[in-house]
Amino acid sequence: MATLVTHARAERLVGVVLVRLGGYAAGVFHGSRLIASKVDSRYVQGRTAAGGWSQQRFARRRQNQAGQTYQAAADTALRVLSPHLDGMAAVVFGGDRKAVDLMRAERRLAPLFALEAEPFLTVPDPRLVVLQETPAQFRAVRIHVTDPP
Repeated sequence: MATLVTHARAERLVGVVLVRLGGYAAGVFHGSRLIASKVDSRYVQGRTAAGGWSQQRFARRRQNQAGQTYQAAADTALRVLSPHLDGMAAVVFGGDRKAVDLMRAERRLAPLFALEAEPFLTVPDPRLVVLQETPAQFRAVRIHVTDPP
């Protein structure tokens, strides 16, 4: 039991990337302490009830704005996490699964996805306070005890 507790309490270098439509955050933690971070948001137009050409135009604009947000999130993740990559034990992703899956296609992020670890963090809009609270999720240890028969 002591070995398990020691292993669970070890302070590792962990990267965190949170992405949602309209916002993103990247940070590097040493244990529970945030040592590098960048948080930003981008405007992404909401859906419209207009029909015909207007609806298509708004949908294209929304798709372009979302693409720019994901590109900025990828750039930020690389800028924040890359200097620490050699000593990093894992990278934890969170936010919206669809948004993170879209970022997987970005070849520059391959070194980050190579260190991907569970759990996938379910978080609201990626803000600094949300990023600072993520160690409670990715450092948590679930233990299932069963009695021998």
